[in-house]
Amino acid sequence: MKLARNKKKILLLSDDLRMHSGIGTMSRFFVKETLNHYDWVQIGGAIKHPDKGKIADLSQAMKEELNIPDAYCKVYATDGYGDQNILREVMGMEKPDAILHFTDPRFWGWLYQMEHELRQDIPLMYYTIWDDLPYPRWNEPFYESCDLLMCISKQTYGIVNNVVRKFPKKDWQITYVPHGIDEDKYFPIDSFHSDYEDYKKFRFSLVGDAEFVVYWTNRNIRRKNPGDLILAYKLFCDTLSKEESEKCCLLMHTTAVDPNGTDLHAVVKEICPDYKVVIDETKVDDKHMNYLYNIGDITVNIASNEGFGLSGAESLMSGTPIVNNVTGGLQDHCGFKLKGKYLTADDYIELGSLHDDRKWANNKDLTWGNWVKPVWPSNRAMVGSPMTPYIFDDRCRFDDVADAIKYWYDKTPEDRVDAGEEGRQFVLDPESGMSCKSMGNNFIKDMDVCFENFEKRKRFTLFEV
Repeated sequence: MKLARNKKKILLLSDDLRMHSGIGTMSRFFVKETLNHYDWVQIGGAIKHPDKGKIADLSQAMKEELNIPDAYCKVYATDGYGDQNILREVMGMEKPDAILHFTDPRFWGWLYQMEHELRQDIPLMYYTIWDDLPYPRWNEPFYESCDLLMCISKQTYGIVNNVVRKFPKKDWQITYVPHGIDEDKYFPIDSFHSDYEDYKKFRFSLVGDAEFVVYWTNRNIRRKNPGDLILAYKLFCDTLSKEESEKCCLLMHTTAVDPNGTDLHAVVKEICPDYKVVIDETKVDDKHMNYLYNIGDITVNIASNEGFGLSGAESLMSGTPIVNNVTGGLQDHCGFKLKGKYLTADDYIELGSLHDDRKWANNKDLTWGNWVKPVWPSNRAMVGSPMTPYIFDDRCRFDDVADAIKYWYDKTPEDRVDAGEEGRQFVLDPESGMSCKSMGNNFIKDMDVCFENFEKRKRFTLFEV
C-alpha cells in the first residue's frame, strides 16, 4: 500500500545542486536543511551538463546522510537553464506544490512568460539576487510575477522593495534570507583538534613557514579584482622591512588564467616579483576549504559587485577576520550599526547602500564589528550591457586595501584570533541568519506562509471599459 504524502513538494530551478558553483552549493545547503519538511525535485542546470537528460534519485543517499526516513530528492539534469518543455514534463511527472527559482531572472525569461499558466495552480517563489543600485526597474515584471521573493542580502531586500514600491503588496511577500554557512564544515582548527597535524602539513605545503598569510578565494574574473589585490599586497609589503616581508604570503585559491579574467602569473611576475604569492588551483573538498580559511590570517574580498560573497561568511565561520569592500551583500558580513543599532533589511529600503564613501566612510554614527576592516569604494562607475542596462561598479583603491591589510598585520596573532571568534559568533547568531540552520528555518517559515496565503490566479483578468 502506498503511503499518503503529507509533505509539500518543491520544484527547484537553479544550478545542479551537485555542482560546486555558488548557486549549486547554496541550493544543496537549503535543500538538505529543509528535507525534513519538504520533498524536493530539481531541474538542475549546468553549461554543457555531462548528465544532460538523466535523472538522479538522491533520496536514499539523503536518508542515510541526514537520517530522514522519508527524504525525497531528485535531480533532472539539463543543459544551460532549461526551457518550458522540460518544465512541463517534470511538472507532469512530479506534480509539485510550488516552484522555486534561484539565480539571475534574466536567464530564465521563459519561466516568467508562463506566469499565468503556473499560478493558476501553484505559487511561484524566487530566491533573489541583485548586486547594486540604481534600482533595476526592468526587473519589475520578474518580481511582480512571484508570490514570494526571498532576498539574499539586506541591500537586495531594499532594492526589491523599491522596485515594486508602487504596487500593492497583497500579491506577494518580500523577506530577507541570507546565505547560510555550515558550521560543521567551517570552523577554527586549533592544536587540540584531531585534524591539526594533517592541517599543519597541508599548510606547509602551500605557504611554508609564512607567519602572516593574506587569503583570497574567488573566480579569476574582472569584478573580483584579483589584479588590484596583488598590487595592494605589493604596496603592503613595501611598507615592511625585507625580513618582515619574507615572512608574509598572499595565497590565492583560483584559476590562474581565466578567459573572463586575466593571467595572474603574468600579473605577479610584473607587479609583485619580489614578494611571495602562491596561486593554488587545486580543486578541494569542504575539509580542505576549511583548511585554506584557517591558513589565512585574514580573508580579503574587494569585488566591485557582489550579491552575497560566500568567502566572507565562510571565513568568519572558520574564525578568520576579513577585509571587505563596502558593496552589495558584503555589507551584511560587517555587522554595521547606526547609532548603536544593527542595521536591518528594512533599514536598507531607505538607505539603499552604504557604498557612498563621502557619506559613510567617516560617519561617526556608523560602526562595525571587530572582525572586519571595511574598505569603501572610492569610485562608482556606471556600467551596463543589453541585459543589464545600468548598474554601479563599486571599485575601491588598491592603496586603501593595502592599508587594510596593514591594519590586520599590526594586530597581534591573539587579537586576530579573538576578532575571528567574534566574527564566528556573529554569523552563528540567529539574528544574522548566516548559519545553515538559520537559513533552513527561514526558508520553512517564509514558504509555509506563502502556501497559507496563496490564492490561485486566473488565466485572464477582465476589465470594464
